[in-house]
Amino acid sequence: MKHREAVPDHMNLRALAARVVSQVATQGRSLDTVLPPALGQVHAPRDRPLLQQLCYGTLRWQPRLAWLADRLLNQPLKARDAELGALLWVGIYQLEHLRIPAHAAVAETVEAARALGRPWATRLVNAVLRGYQRRGAELNRRADRDPVARHAHPDWLLERLRTDWPGEWEAVVAANNRQPPMTLRISRLHHPDPAAYLERLAAAGLNPRPVPGQPWAVSIDPVAEVRSLPGFDRGEVSVQDAAAQLAADLLEAAPGQRVLDACAAPGGKTAQILELTPGLAELVALDISAERLGRVRENLDRLGLGCTLCSGDAAHPEGWWDGTPFDRILLDAPCSATGVIRRHPDIKLLRRPADIPELARTQAAILTALWPLLRPGGMLVYATCSALAAENEQVVEAFLATHGDARERPIAAGWGLARPVGRQILPGQEDRDGFFYARLEKPAEP
Repeated sequence: MKHREAVPDHMNLRALAARVVSQVATQGRSLDTVLPPALGQVHAPRDRPLLQQLCYGTLRWQPRLAWLADRLLNQPLKARDAELGALLWVGIYQLEHLRIPAHAAVAETVEAARALGRPWATRLVNAVLRGYQRRGAELNRRADRDPVARHAHPDWLLERLRTDWPGEWEAVVAANNRQPPMTLRISRLHHPDPAAYLERLAAAGLNPRPVPGQPWAVSIDPVAEVRSLPGFDRGEVSVQDAAAQLAADLLEAAPGQRVLDACAAPGGKTAQILELTPGLAELVALDISAERLGRVRENLDRLGLGCTLCSGDAAHPEGWWDGTPFDRILLDAPCSATGVIRRHPDIKLLRRPADIPELARTQAAILTALWPLLRPGGMLVYATCSALAAENEQVVEAFLATHGDARERPIAAGWGLARPVGRQILPGQEDRDGFFYARLEKPAEP
């Protein structure tokens, strides 16, 4: 089909963005999957950040942009014109959120309709965007009276957040709609004292901001290309949010212990455990996806680290476990990722209400399956990047109620909020991602 042809010209960035956004919105594909091929079609490297910004920003505000576009159209678009609808969202996003001159944004978005194989739609796109220029202030006032449009979140997720966090939900959705910081993890192997590396970041003009209570975690501004970071290729630093960096410390692994990192890909926590405790007897990095396990290997190779990589289903250890128990288990359970929406705005479109109970069942199944692998006297850290109680404390509470040989080891910390079990970091708290952590001990045998 003509409108499926490549759009290589840099003047058609809006067409590429519309195609990416449409694939997320109508095909349920993740942004991580569809954006890289689109970036590969951009010949001028200087244009790639704009394409990325158009895709991320449009998806971040899509519920509001769709509300606005619907009220600027005389009649709804047909299902076959999903890319055209996404192009309207991209156009309104530019006018509302970017500093691109309005005339340029309108002209290039109109031209993008032609690049998508829909020359007949150039007048429609022009009319909608010109209409937004005239009526935008009035329409935005009306949008603020609609909860979905006002908060740019699906209604089911707003209801969940209101229920779980009646005093904090508005701060959560506001944080989800902000661009996140670029946060780094400084290697403790290379830098037992992180101060010298912070000085190198400052000398590079990256304005380092240490994360409170986490000396090896630092946010930088402006966002940098990872390979331009001082010492990146030598393994001195990695990109990892500060909330995710808490896992290795909570594990309290010690030299000589055997550790399982379940659901390990892409390997940030695996690497941090190895950096923090280089004298482990063995660390097994497990993931159900052999392809994703390859990313763990790549990350470890860059850092000069190694461990046992194992492809297998955490819910079915009989397929991969060798029978030797573990002293520590980190279960970074598959979840809704509702705590990291600011980094993955496509979650707003991809996740569905029915996903949450299904994910909770999966989390409970994995936790139950891995518990027998823990040595008496050992500890399991349960973690998710979810902001929903159904995937977090409710899963752990139900597990404790049915396993008499499990007890909580409380987390005494200054970060996050204490829950009936574990601690929850809400999205944006001290500029961290949303994460939940709980620690479970298996009493030593008498």
